[in-house]
Amino acid sequence: MFTSVLMIEQPLTPVDVDFVTTLHGDESVSFVVLMQPRGDRDRLLRAIDDVALGELPDAIREGDEPEGDAARGPAELALEHSLASLRRKGAKAVGQIIEDHPLDKLKAVVDETGADEVIVLTAPHYVEEFFHRDWASRARHKVGVPVLKLFAHKE
Repeated sequence: MFTSVLMIEQPLTPVDVDFVTTLHGDESVSFVVLMQPRGDRDRLLRAIDDVALGELPDAIREGDEPEGDAARGPAELALEHSLASLRRKGAKAVGQIIEDHPLDKLKAVVDETGADEVIVLTAPHYVEEFFHRDWASRARHKVGVPVLKLFAHKE
């Protein structure tokens, strides 16, 4: 069975689920999903990304998004939704919320599970990507397995 560690920051959409569950054809796939709640340190970067994408209303609403402890509940719901969606497609899926040091946790999960790959599925983060500070760029130097970066779909 092929094992993928899937890093996400929002619930998987049906398009995302279809895509990640069919990446390896008919091969059975197991997912370990790592969900990171939104953090207040990322608010400015998210707003800049929204502006870069021409999504000004989203940039204005960044201050209304739950953060810190308030973001944990929505993150848990997003994780459960995503796991259920993957399982409905026939994949094995487990997951957890990661709050501190996501790349250290990613490395530990890859090592513990013997994962074959990491898939980073996030919204575009232009500022971080430009400076190679996004999860995928940083993970490529840390985890020792292939890292695939995909852009999440909006519903």
